[in-house]
Amino acid sequence: MSLRHAVLGLLTSGPASGYDLMKRFESSLGYVWSATQSQLYGELTKMADEGLVEVAAEGPRGRKEYAITEDGRAALLHWMTEVEPEPLRRNGLLLRAFFLHLVEPDKAVAFLRHQADLAAQQHEELSKLAELVAEEEPCPENTSGRIVLEYGLRASATYRDWADWAEKQI
Repeated sequence: MSLRHAVLGLLTSGPASGYDLMKRFESSLGYVWSATQSQLYGELTKMADEGLVEVAAEGPRGRKEYAITEDGRAALLHWMTEVEPEPLRRNGLLLRAFFLHLVEPDKAVAFLRHQADLAAQQHEELSKLAELVAEEEPCPENTSGRIVLEYGLRASATYRDWADWAEKQI
């Protein structure tokens, strides 16, 4: 997935400024795909140059609201339906776990305990978010968000359980 597709997807809900998009990243996509402010603004400029988005309104202090174009919508739908997602081939946690035999057992246990704690913390944060989301009105975007949130809840629980299990193996 690219930042480009995340931005196009967010803009399907309506025009938004870079600031608005950053807030939406932080509140909804942050657990799936992150972006810095400079990355986002740079990508918006590139996308405007390529005709995928257009400036829909300009405000004070150079504020611009961007809207997705028909070409942008077509590019998003093409990516969603015809481009196979890249498999996850790199995982820094599992690479470290593969070499845990190289460190003292107490350090290996501490590493795994820390990973379990991080996963538990993420699970707790996502659980709180799930409570808030449950109160929202059903709509297609909320349904998709709930699907992704459920993945995060299950993945963090599995991650925590794996780290607990691995700790006992040492």
